[in-house]
Amino acid sequence: MTARPRLLVVEDDPGLQSQLRWALGDWDIDAVGGREAALARFRERPAPVVLLDLGLPPDPDGASEGLRCLRHLLAIDPAARVVVASGNPDRANAAAAAAAGAWDFLAKPVDPDTLARTLARALEMRGLEAEARARLAAVPAALPGLVTGDPGMLAVCRDVEKVAPAMVNVLLLGESGTGKDVVARALHALGPRAGGPYVAINCAAIPENLLESELFGHEKGAFTGAIRQSVGRIETAHGGTLFLDEIGDLPLALQAKLLRFLQDRRIERVGGRREITVDVRIVAATNRDLQAMIREGRFREDLLFRLDEVSLRLPPLRDRPGDVVLLVEHFVAAYNRDHGRSIRGLAPDAVDAVLAHAWPGNVREVENRVKRAVIMADARLLGAADLGLEPAPGAAAESYDLRAARARAEGAAIRRALLREQGNVSRAARLLGVSRPTLYESMKQLGITV
Repeated sequence: MTARPRLLVVEDDPGLQSQLRWALGDWDIDAVGGREAALARFRERPAPVVLLDLGLPPDPDGASEGLRCLRHLLAIDPAARVVVASGNPDRANAAAAAAAGAWDFLAKPVDPDTLARTLARALEMRGLEAEARARLAAVPAALPGLVTGDPGMLAVCRDVEKVAPAMVNVLLLGESGTGKDVVARALHALGPRAGGPYVAINCAAIPENLLESELFGHEKGAFTGAIRQSVGRIETAHGGTLFLDEIGDLPLALQAKLLRFLQDRRIERVGGRREITVDVRIVAATNRDLQAMIREGRFREDLLFRLDEVSLRLPPLRDRPGDVVLLVEHFVAAYNRDHGRSIRGLAPDAVDAVLAHAWPGNVREVENRVKRAVIMADARLLGAADLGLEPAPGAAAESYDLRAARARAEGAAIRRALLREQGNVSRAARLLGVSRPTLYESMKQLGITV
């Protein structure tokens, strides 16, 4: 028999304690009436979820003692999910509770079904975050600087480890923000040139009239404003790795000059006559369809052959469903350290929003949204608004429409199962106890894609 999850109830009304025991029969409940008793019981028998009344003695009509209890509980276990229930639903109390780290706030009298759903969701989110932290601890098995637990992305990491020692040019393919720059650095760090320079240039970020000089360097007097000799990025990378990001944006004239370098391994600076031998490994990256550009006459096929001695395709974040939670955890921890903050994670509406969002900007979008939220948020749990995300459909308001409630519950269960099984529909169906065709049909009706 599966053990019931433990719940600590901090409530000074004995009658309400009894009602909660009756209403929440699926929980192993410890009920206490004050702050000191709550802290003692919490240390003795830690609970993943706490239901806390703000109006505790000696301040039963206020919130000071309840807020103090909340802060002390989270000091003991920062991962605990504390759901606050208050007979004084003042917005200031709700804001203070959120700022102190409460996971949710309910006004008394609390509807039993709403309370049961809220507590169950708190427990599930506690479990998901624990799993995310456990997987995050395994990140060193991937690549330096790369956060993933996705099987497809881990397969790319294994390919990087195979390719890095070989002296071949590598072409990285994938959408913007998928981590191509991180993989390029890993190819350098894991290869025999790790002790040499790593030089990167974004071919789309430099004006065309300056890009040739940036790549190949120039001699003094080569053009107006060339008041001194300048060494280009290719020459600077001698003995190391040159990362050519957004190679699909390289103008055709420079494509021809880059091709000559790849064939001869010699360059001439702009305005110079002396050939300079350069020993460098090339890693290029693009989010463009180079084959289509070749057909349109906008990219040289012979250059592609030189760059694509080995190609690696990085999957977009929408194809790595389990990685979103990992990445949010990772960036929250990183920017907490960088900015001296103590954000604990995501509020319920943020969890829904993160799972519903398509993340078109991939990992870079996750990082930017989390960084801004960690810096700007007032509460210790990030809400959907902090992340600049729209609330998930159906998550904004409570409804007594039974059909809508069932659809929301079914959608939430399916998303959690897919998240846990990293987008594998067959495994998610087994976890949910349904057949794969049934799960596909439910996903189609609810608009859920993987």
